[in-house]
Amino acid sequence: MDLTVIMTDIFGPYGMAGVVAMVFVAFLVDATVFPFLPEIFIIIGFAYEPTPGFAVILLLTAIIAECLGNTLLYCVVQRFGLPRKLKRVMNKYVSILIVSDERMMLLNRIAPMIPYSGAFISVIESWKLSRALFYIVIGCILKYGLILSMSTFFYSYFTSDVAQYVMIGFVILILAISLIASYIRKRRTFPEDENASEV
Repeated sequence: MDLTVIMTDIFGPYGMAGVVAMVFVAFLVDATVFPFLPEIFIIIGFAYEPTPGFAVILLLTAIIAECLGNTLLYCVVQRFGLPRKLKRVMNKYVSILIVSDERMMLLNRIAPMIPYSGAFISVIESWKLSRALFYIVIGCILKYGLILSMSTFFYSYFTSDVAQYVMIGFVILILAISLIASYIRKRRTFPEDENASEV
């Protein structure tokens, strides 16, 4: 069964509170467990009440869930640790990125390069949790603020059904651009991968 169907079945009967909870869980899972396409859930949630006020609520929900998820993962790694070999790999990986400080958390919203970012924040000794969270918040405001702003615009000029389909298409476009940007950044950061494939 589709995850979106499962989530809407679980949280849908609880009205606006359920919609907010659904978006919160989607962002929390995305930040701590595995990629969960929270962009789709924030659009589904916005369709429940496509108003600027509710858009602000959903944006705040996304920010809180992202910060909490990254902080939880940070605390878990701080408490239980990771194998030394894995830590060395993570440090080496970050050190050869074009941006190797906490600003990577901002770029990660545009071109995903670091999965499980809370674990990286814990492992990279030069990174500070508060600074990383600051950039995560800025990234959420820019990315999800844009999505919700466009949602408000489309719902003003289209019927609700058409607007929802247009927004899903818009989100898919954003995801595609993010993947392309991530691929380009990876090719620029790791040019030796291309050389190795030619050997």
